[in-house]
Amino acid sequence: MGIISWLIFGAIAGWLASMLAGENAEQGWLANIAVGVVGAVIGGFIYGLFSGDGFEFGWSIGSFIVAVGGALVLLFGLRLIRRRA
Repeated sequence: MGIISWLIFGAIAGWLASMLAGENAEQGWLANIAVGVVGAVIGGFIYGLFSGDGFEFGWSIGSFIVAVGGALVLLFGLRLIRRRA
């Protein structure tokens, strides 16, 4: 995927993850993009650990689910860090 595709994909995945985590009102569109892109990387890493396969990010339902899952992991991890601070 190109950089523009990564940004669009990240924005959509980050937005959905923030909605599911109940943090959408606290984040802007830049944070949604960052959470979505970083979440896609985290999700791909976790997917690779469990499946033993590499994961290619592209525009597919599977990639989107992995990206949203990774973004949720990231948001919940950030929530835990904020509670301790």
